[in-house]
Amino acid sequence: MEYNHDTQENSEAPGKKRQELRAKVLTLKDLVEYQDGTVASRMIVNTKAGSITLFSFDEDEGLSEHTAPFDAVVTILDGECEVWIQGVTHQMKEGDTIIFPAGVPHALSAVTRFKMSLTMIREKEP
Repeated sequence: MEYNHDTQENSEAPGKKRQELRAKVLTLKDLVEYQDGTVASRMIVNTKAGSITLFSFDEDEGLSEHTAPFDAVVTILDGECEVWIQGVTHQMKEGDTIIFPAGVPHALSAVTRFKMSLTMIREKEP
């Protein structure tokens, strides 16, 4: 499934919108809106060391199996989803967190509409 990257930021330069979030108390699930029939995202931190991206998934949407070169930490902010990591299925709901290991196939699918935070740390361990 393709998704609309930074759809919540397209009215202004994304970097400027991200800077406006600094030093403020944030409710992450309120920073990305659901969009019918698709996956939407909003990057709130993007540095050489890593990024934090918020996603919203409409019901029956998901991301197909893929790998990433670095560990990724996913926290469910709203709703429910299923996550597959190397063939093992995990049921997740609001408040749950899982780590996708680098180089390991993973995928996810909405059980209900759901929102998640994805934290990617780009530096490898020594």
